[in-house]
Amino acid sequence: MPTEYRKTAEALSSLTPTQYSVTQEDDTEPAFRNRYWDKKDAGIYVDVVTGEPLFSSTDKYDSGTGWPSFTGPIDPANVVEKKDRMLWMTRTEVRSVHGDSHLGHVFNDGPRESGGLRYCMNSAALRFVAVEDLEKEGYGEFRSLFTTEEAAR
Repeated sequence: MPTEYRKTAEALSSLTPTQYSVTQEDDTEPAFRNRYWDKKDAGIYVDVVTGEPLFSSTDKYDSGTGWPSFTGPIDPANVVEKKDRMLWMTRTEVRSVHGDSHLGHVFNDGPRESGGLRYCMNSAALRFVAVEDLEKEGYGEFRSLFTTEEAAR
């Protein structure tokens, strides 16, 4: 039976002020002063509001920007991209499909060998699920993303 991911009043009430301002008010957390910018553990990143799976550590890289950066989502169907003209330039905002959470932005300056995209996300919009906890937390289907060596880290 597929999992239903949706935003609830209970989920919103459990967010920290930073998580709320980022996901619900399209805010951005400070670079280099956020939870996951330099995290290297094996696992997946899910929407902090709905739990929908978004990114894998296998696609994470150090972009030098101070925010967690990925070459692409686990499943493109779980993210939606929108034009963002809030600053002096047009950017492409990334939101979760089911929770409509603001996650960050995607840029075309990522690693060329991996498609050239940089999904620059806010840690406050994400929750990390370690590879050893995938089954316990209902994300067992994503275990196949990790080699035995990565899973042992």
